Amino acid sequence: MPVSPVKEIFQEGTIVEIKKLAISSSPHLHSGVTVRQAMWLVVLALAPAALFAVFHFGWYVVAILVTGVLAAVLGEVAILHFQKKPLTVVQDGSAALTGLLLALNVPAGAPLWMVAIGSVLAIAIGKHVFGGLGYNPFNPALVGRAILVSSWPARMTAWVGPDLVSSATPLALLRAGEALPAYSDMLLGFKAGSIGEVAVLLLLVGGVFLIYKKIIDWKIPFFYIATVAFLTWALPARGQVGYFSGDPLFHVLSGGLMLGAFFMATDWVTTPVTKLGRVIMGLGAGIITAVIRLYGGLPEGVTYAILIMNGLTPLIDRYTMGRRFGVR
Repeated sequence: MPVSPVKEIFQEGTIVEIKKLAISSSPHLHSGVTVRQAMWLVVLALAPAALFAVFHFGWYVVAILVTGVLAAVLGEVAILHFQKKPLTVVQDGSAALTGLLLALNVPAGAPLWMVAIGSVLAIAIGKHVFGGLGYNPFNPALVGRAILVSSWPARMTAWVGPDLVSSATPLALLRAGEALPAYSDMLLGFKAGSIGEVAVLLLLVGGVFLIYKKIIDWKIPFFYIATVAFLTWALPARGQVGYFSGDPLFHVLSGGLMLGAFFMATDWVTTPVTKLGRVIMGLGAGIITAVIRLYGGLPEGVTYAILIMNGLTPLIDRYTMGRRFGVR
């Protein structure tokens, strides 16, 4: 028999109503959209870029995507079974989304065993080691990607072009001083790179869709992308001289900036809850990404920029939240 949210008791001849409170994990904000709906809307927004990757790189991409999703879901089922928690938690779609994002962050020629390991570790270390959904301080998919990059750097940088022949990404070409692809090719996705990062235009459309549906806040991607654009234009790259002579459009269209800004930096759990905090999140991620691209040892810095800002999120929230009345 279902329990009523209001319990009536008698006290000295008077009926007193005691309302039962539902205990849940923070933050206690609700937009009217369930977690499951939000997760699958993000999957829907990623679908065009994923389908383009199949067209661009070939049918092997389907195997990578399926492996990433299945490994994440089965990994979560195994962990929930071990923890003796209800398996219905898997239905919220968070594991499937993590697996999909992990798969979209690997090269088109990545071995399936590596994709499976990355997805399982993303769920185990990036999510459940902290207590599960709502408790993880870092984006799980990026945790999985960071582990793969540190464990198999050669395989994670073995980029291929549309013909599945080894090719350098635009950022690698820029650092090597070689001929760069046309802006139109970079916008439409005809370049080398991770499975999910090449179709910039489709990622932009998916991101705008999520903003329109109020699934993500526009502040983080806007300030993230704008900061990268400004700094890569204003600052000289390593070995170069002269300020305000960079190519901001090239940096916006290359690498994993669009994928990271719209689909990973906006993760609800790992980003600030205040408006100012989200602006700071975007600015900070943009600064770190630009510094790594211009002066770091790696051509790309989106993964580490977002993870660093994830770690700073509690501090950002602490100093951007309004004080409660009567509390110093």
